[in-house]
Amino acid sequence: MNAPLIEFKNITKRFGEQTVLDKVNLQIYEGEVTTIIGLSGSGKSVLLKHIIGLLKPDEGTILLRGTPINEMKKSELAEAMSKISYMFQSNALFGSMTVYENIALPLLENTSMKKPEIHDRVMARIEQTELTEAAQKYPSELSGGMQKRAALARALITDPHVVLFDEPTTGQDPVRKNAILSMIAQYQKKFNFTAVMVSHEIPDVYFISNRILALYDKAIVFQGTPEDLSNFDHPFNDEVIRSLEGLQKELTGLYSRRQFKLLHHTQLQRRRSDESYCVIVFDLSDMNSIVSHIGYDAAQETIHSMGLFIDKHFSAIGGFSTRRKVNEFVTVLPFFSFAEAESIVKEFIEDFQQGGISNIWNEKQKNALTEKCVDFPIKAGIAEGKPIAGIDSVIKLAKSHQKEIGRLRCAVKE
Repeated sequence: MNAPLIEFKNITKRFGEQTVLDKVNLQIYEGEVTTIIGLSGSGKSVLLKHIIGLLKPDEGTILLRGTPINEMKKSELAEAMSKISYMFQSNALFGSMTVYENIALPLLENTSMKKPEIHDRVMARIEQTELTEAAQKYPSELSGGMQKRAALARALITDPHVVLFDEPTTGQDPVRKNAILSMIAQYQKKFNFTAVMVSHEIPDVYFISNRILALYDKAIVFQGTPEDLSNFDHPFNDEVIRSLEGLQKELTGLYSRRQFKLLHHTQLQRRRSDESYCVIVFDLSDMNSIVSHIGYDAAQETIHSMGLFIDKHFSAIGGFSTRRKVNEFVTVLPFFSFAEAESIVKEFIEDFQQGGISNIWNEKQKNALTEKCVDFPIKAGIAEGKPIAGIDSVIKLAKSHQKEIGRLRCAVKE
């Protein structure tokens, strides 16, 4: 692995007699999405503010590209900090300014760009974040979700190298939370900035994060991939991971990946080694294209509806499901043969096409300006496994058997 872009070495921060961070060590790598998770009030925002220089540590060293910031010249530090953008938890939009003026402000204050160039860049961000109709409105006239999008557009307006997101989804409903995360993920891929996010409530951050840092009892107790976190044996899992799992069920109607693994392990213990089970892998193809055509909110509503329909069909017959990736769902049918699983999937397809996601998109189509339609394929694959085989290999086999089972069609604006 390359050298860290940002590194904390034994960082300690106190406010009076209260120690908030105690000998924190962490690494953040360039071009990745790193999410810092922990309970509310655990010091995540305090940690984030040290990165941008809003707070200074009482002890320890912060390094940027291997250089301690306290050894940098003022001009070097100013240059480094100018490439870091910060999205505040409260949005920090100026109430006396329109959305357009809020987004343009960093360019007016920190660059020598001419007004026509500023206008073009601001309008591009406004369109990309679906704020065109709100451009001349004031923050008080916007919904909470639109305020978040305005804050995100402003954070991205300077094309920063690093963007810090302080609880960007606080106060949003489950679908809106994931629409905001989807925006962050899409922009991070498009512009290749390094994203650092803090969260205490969103299991879905695992789907967009390359690395997870767990802040617990004033220190970083875990650094690694989301997959590694599920196997992390520490009190942190009991106090934090479990507190997040209910939100996963609320969002998609599915089990969290941790619950999914536990259920699968329990089922295997009840079965003979020669008995089989089936795995179904559903895939809503090309999420990037879906987002670009129908927007972040509708894309997340699509995922939400898929989760609800998967739960409706399979939990009633003893199946259990999880969402492994942004657009991938996995269902285990522990008591069915391959032929029975095929029959059940056919029933699912019919119901999903007749009364499923089309209801949501039909509502969206009322405002479409043309009759142009775009199709998005849904794929599914089935594989049979034995208790002695690892479920990951069965999932891989099911993915290799995927074929198109239907298309979602919607009208879009040109």
